[in-house]
Amino acid sequence: MLRNGEQVLVAVILPAMAMIGLTLAGVPDLGARRIDVVVPGVLALAVASTAFTSQAIATAFDRRNGVLRLLGTTPLGRDGLLGGKIIATAAVLTVHLVVLSVLGVALGWRPEASGVIPALIGILLGAISFVCLAMLVAGRLRAEAVLAVANLLWVVFLGLGLLLPTSTAPAGVGAVARLLPSGALGDAMRAALIHGTWPIREWSILLAWAVVSGVLATRIFRWSD
Repeated sequence: MLRNGEQVLVAVILPAMAMIGLTLAGVPDLGARRIDVVVPGVLALAVASTAFTSQAIATAFDRRNGVLRLLGTTPLGRDGLLGGKIIATAAVLTVHLVVLSVLGVALGWRPEASGVIPALIGILLGAISFVCLAMLVAGRLRAEAVLAVANLLWVVFLGLGLLLPTSTAPAGVGAVARLLPSGALGDAMRAALIHGTWPIREWSILLAWAVVSGVLATRIFRWSD
C-alpha cells in the first residue's frame, strides 16, 4: 500500500485534508468544539477508505492479473480469502488510525476516554462490513468497473454519514443514511468519542451489513474474469 500512491491518497492524505479543512472552516455549523465532531468522522472515513475502496480495487486487479486464480487452486477458499483480507485490513488500518489520531490531538481533539472501547468495537464492525462489501463488488465486476464503482461509492459514503453527522443531512436523506454502513459507522464513532455511549443500534446495522454482504461474497465471488 505504501508503494501505491492512489491508496495512500485515499486512505491517509484525503482524510487528513478533510480533518484540517473542516476544523478550520466555519461551515457547516458543528457546534463550539468542531474538532470533536470532525475527528470521529474522519476516522470513520479512513475505515471506509482502507476496508472498502482500497481492498475492492486491489482485489479486482489481482483477479484480472490472475493472482486470485492461482490462490483458488489452494485450500484457501473464499472464506479464507475474506478472512485474510479482514486481518490485513486491520493491520493497515491500525497505522492509519494512529496517524490520523495524532493529527487530531495536535489540532486540539480531546476524545471522551470512556468512549475508546466502544469506538474500537465500531471500527472493528465497520472494517468487517466494508471488507465484505468490497469483496462483493470486486468478486463480480471487471477491474475497470470496480475502480469506477469503488471511487464513486467512496464519495457517496462520504456524504451519507461518514464525515458529518446524519442529523446534518435533510430529513429524508438522513433517514436513509442512518441505515447504510456509512451512516451507522460515522454516527457510532461520534456517539462513542463525543458522548462516551455504546451505540448498540448502529453496531446492529453494521453487523447486519457484514453478515448479508459476507454471505453473498463467499457464494458468488469469482476467482477470475
